[in-house]
Amino acid sequence: MVQNSLRELPDLVTVVLNARVAMARIERFMLEPEKEDLEGDLLGGGGRGEEVGPPGELEIAVTDASFAWPGSAKNVLRDVSIVCRPGLTVVCGKVGIGKTALLQAILGELDQHGGERSVPREMVGYCAQTPWLESMSIRENILFSAPYDKARFEQVIDACCLRDDLDKFRCKDLTLIGENGVGLSGGQRARVALARAVYSQARILLLDDPISALDHHTATSIVQNLFADKNSPLTAGRLVVFVTHRVDIVTPYAYQVIEVLDGGRVETFDRKELENNEEELEHLAEIACTAAAAPTSDGTGTEEGEPMPDSFMEEEHRVHGGVLASVYWQYVKAGRLGWWATMIGFFVLFRVAKIGYFWFLKEWGEQYRETPEGSYSHSAAMAGLGQDTNGLHHAVVSQAVFQRYGTSSKSWLDLGRYLPSPSTDVNPWLLGFLYLSLAQVVTQALSDAALVVIIYKAGKNLFERAMQRVANATFRFYDVTPVGRLMNRLTSDMGTIDGQIAGQLMQVAWYSLGWLSSIAVISTATPSFLAISIAMTALFVLVFDRFLPTSQSLRRLETVSLSPLMSNFGTLVEGLTTVRAFHAEPHFQNRIVASTDAFQKMDHFYWSLQAWLQYRFDLLSALSTFTLTLAAILSGLSSGSVGFVLASASNFVQSTHSLCRRYGEMQMQFVSVERVIELLGLDQEPRGTVRPPAAWPLFGDDIVFDKVTLRYAPGLDPVLSNVSFTIPGGANVAVTGRTGSGKSTLALSLLGTLHPDTDCGGSIRIGGVDLATVDRHTLRRNVTFVAQDPVLFPGTLRDNLDPLGERDEAERAEVLARVLLRSGDGGATTTTTTSSTFTLDSRVDGGGKNLSQGQRQLVGLGRAILRRSPVVIMDEATASIDGETAAYIQRLLREELRYSTVITIAHKAEAVADADFEVVLDRGRVVRAGPRGPRWAGRG
Repeated sequence: MVQNSLRELPDLVTVVLNARVAMARIERFMLEPEKEDLEGDLLGGGGRGEEVGPPGELEIAVTDASFAWPGSAKNVLRDVSIVCRPGLTVVCGKVGIGKTALLQAILGELDQHGGERSVPREMVGYCAQTPWLESMSIRENILFSAPYDKARFEQVIDACCLRDDLDKFRCKDLTLIGENGVGLSGGQRARVALARAVYSQARILLLDDPISALDHHTATSIVQNLFADKNSPLTAGRLVVFVTHRVDIVTPYAYQVIEVLDGGRVETFDRKELENNEEELEHLAEIACTAAAAPTSDGTGTEEGEPMPDSFMEEEHRVHGGVLASVYWQYVKAGRLGWWATMIGFFVLFRVAKIGYFWFLKEWGEQYRETPEGSYSHSAAMAGLGQDTNGLHHAVVSQAVFQRYGTSSKSWLDLGRYLPSPSTDVNPWLLGFLYLSLAQVVTQALSDAALVVIIYKAGKNLFERAMQRVANATFRFYDVTPVGRLMNRLTSDMGTIDGQIAGQLMQVAWYSLGWLSSIAVISTATPSFLAISIAMTALFVLVFDRFLPTSQSLRRLETVSLSPLMSNFGTLVEGLTTVRAFHAEPHFQNRIVASTDAFQKMDHFYWSLQAWLQYRFDLLSALSTFTLTLAAILSGLSSGSVGFVLASASNFVQSTHSLCRRYGEMQMQFVSVERVIELLGLDQEPRGTVRPPAAWPLFGDDIVFDKVTLRYAPGLDPVLSNVSFTIPGGANVAVTGRTGSGKSTLALSLLGTLHPDTDCGGSIRIGGVDLATVDRHTLRRNVTFVAQDPVLFPGTLRDNLDPLGERDEAERAEVLARVLLRSGDGGATTTTTTSSTFTLDSRVDGGGKNLSQGQRQLVGLGRAILRRSPVVIMDEATASIDGETAAYIQRLLREELRYSTVITIAHKAEAVADADFEVVLDRGRVVRAGPRGPRWAGRG
């Protein structure tokens, strides 16, 4: 009993420690300040949290207020004084200067340090700079839980220029767009997010640069649709704050302009003042992103998005039936066969030592048999063993064997031949007992140590293999798989593998040996009861066989139902500012509660099934004990034999009961192994078989598209159709066209993420090498891609500018100085960093969350300049950068990448003003491809 209790003690201590850690984290979270309290403090006018101003009055007023990002003492905005009333207010300024911070301050998301802020406590239609969308239909994203008003909905669709996009989709506005709108182009995502804000009944609209990713024609149309008519049913009487770099498009309809200046200060200009201030108008023109319309397609067609299936996300796969033997074998191999053999060897030695331990006690007691005291000592020894069920079994086995094969003192097993009588000298017996006890301790410790190694190696091996497969999976896999589902398998299921699987295997092995020893005892001492034991075992198996399939299905349902919970929570965290602005917290709370309920239902059913099994096993245990006892009494056995049968029956019932339960638990835990192993079967991106020369591609190599047709998945309509053109090596290429015309798709094809349709026989070649055959790693090391929203990793600026550590410190510092420090000071959307204080050791949060959108783009551009690849692709890489900084960056790119082939996808005129080659796309086809200047006139 003491041994069993001590064996369970480490598990109990671990449970308590884990509970303490979990409770401490929950408590720390619950003690965080509530946003409602913060907002109440910031509200001006009346008392804490009350409505500001009389009903119907609409005004935002900030007076001499300074703001800092939560948790930071450094102000990002200083001495701000603004007043916004119904009508259009334009906010402009340099990159990273604090424009987004101003909107966040109005929303109450920043810490206020002094001054007053007066904002009506009501819903705000907020459109974030990086569009935030949910994995549902376009209509549901626009409605955002608001009632469906068909007339208003149609007006919003037309105003945001979404009509032609919806007409291209099979399900129109009911089309599912995937996680965060992955099925839409960047411009389409921006317009859906804008439509959500406009459709809402909010009297206040805060729009954070919603037209930066749109072509000039579309952006102009949207602004005119919303603001040209002062009596428009969509914007009349609303207070609109519009952040943009494209002030030339928006300013004509604004009644005031707010410019965010260096140091986080702001300056307000009335529209009439601007008309009479030519100097300020020229200054705003420099800030503006677009001085003239960017080139568009010659055709009149509108945007074309990727045709999408009715259900964008794939349902999570769930295996039916029992866990296959191959899953167990995969886990065993992951833990290394050598370590399994080592563990089993030490475990066998432990069992041998344990049998020897109880056999030694039996021999010790036998030495007293010839004396009365000896009989008493023997009985006492046997009684002591009765405190440990396993010990009792070994003693009974030893006693039964001794009775069957004789007790001759001449037997070589008789320790009395080698040791003195314990009546005269007990010390040798005590030493023997000590050695056998130590042997048990050492062998079990070594066995457990080997088990720890197996747990570590199996978990590490499976995780590394799963991550390798996920990292090299097709890009289509990421399009149709929610992040929450993937995180569920790589965290929750891997946690089960790391902490529980091997222990369950050990328990099953332990109780299997216990059950076999029970059968051995019964068959050795009382063979007539073997049939009864087997019959009882059959009853246990019959009940367990009904339990196991159902419990496995419930376990799978439980793990699958956890994925939506993680996805919903992750989505909420990403869009928390938008959710708060719309006052949509109850809606999302209800959704998360519903996901939690669905998960808890499976968990409840699982434990209910465990109670069902426990009840029936208890009945069978009582029946087994009663049957064996009754049979022993009716058989006329001696009282000693009856006691022996009772002891044997008790151990048999316990072993059978425990073995079934532990085996069932092991099956449940191996569902997690099964789910992780499914990741090992993911379709992999084609690796390519050709390794080009080390110098490939050369800086002067041409890029050839020959009859290229691209589609995102089999069965979908092509996004680019029969595209053919040649880009001269070293050219500065402008790829233009309407939003969604296929520009980004063309860029992705140069990275090998999309492959030409083999049925059409097309190919993409760089320097004469077909990209479909090139090793993907080699291709992507030599082609640099700068996205509109660059991927930044947690670490330092040094890590993000030069992730592979290929450049020396001087080169990194030079790029930092020329790209980031030159971009100007300002109140970046950061807790600690502004452009003027950047160093190579400056901290970067995951995803660059502590940088403004423009600063993230500057880091991406700096990375491209530092790499100096022969081919550089920039997809709207300066969309969120002010005109002055963008012009400087363009000059820097021309200087640093003068030998590279630079492909620029942009809607800004100045971003492609220096291009000498142009590719115009419309509806997935090439409208024009040729030189723009005399330099390439002879190479069309």
